Amino acid sequence: MASYNLKVNGKEKTVNIDDDTPLLWVLRDELDLVGTKYGCGIGQCGACTVHVDGVAMRSCSVPASSLTDSEITTIEGLSTEKLSPVQEAWKELDVPQCGYCQAGQIMTATSFLKQNPNPDNQDIRNAMHGNICRCASYNRIEKAVALAAKKMS
Repeated sequence: MASYNLKVNGKEKTVNIDDDTPLLWVLRDELDLVGTKYGCGIGQCGACTVHVDGVAMRSCSVPASSLTDSEITTIEGLSTEKLSPVQEAWKELDVPQCGYCQAGQIMTATSFLKQNPNPDNQDIRNAMHGNICRCASYNRIEKAVALAAKKMS
């Protein structure tokens, strides 16, 4: 075990972890930030998506020890005073069914819209295809991403 300093949601946090501990487990077990979900454990489903330096990343497949110089943002840190435009769109269109994948979906959509603020429907579909929704809310997810893009422009 070693001590690492991480910047999570704008705050410095010190954790004592093994070098290979995935960020997901540090967030959930060490920092009690449970909005980021475990899905597959191999970076394929998107439930564990967070932002690392503003870029969407699967937290289950990156060691937290490699992120000491990075800014990590979880769903809990995405907005502090009011909902983000993506969260507003999700709420307005009543996107979630079970809700399990939604934090990862929102984090992916937010990062995508920062890179492509005026996407077409195919851009949205391509950007979101790596996030699995067991409830098959894909149509509402895509509509919410489009609505969020309009809100952000």
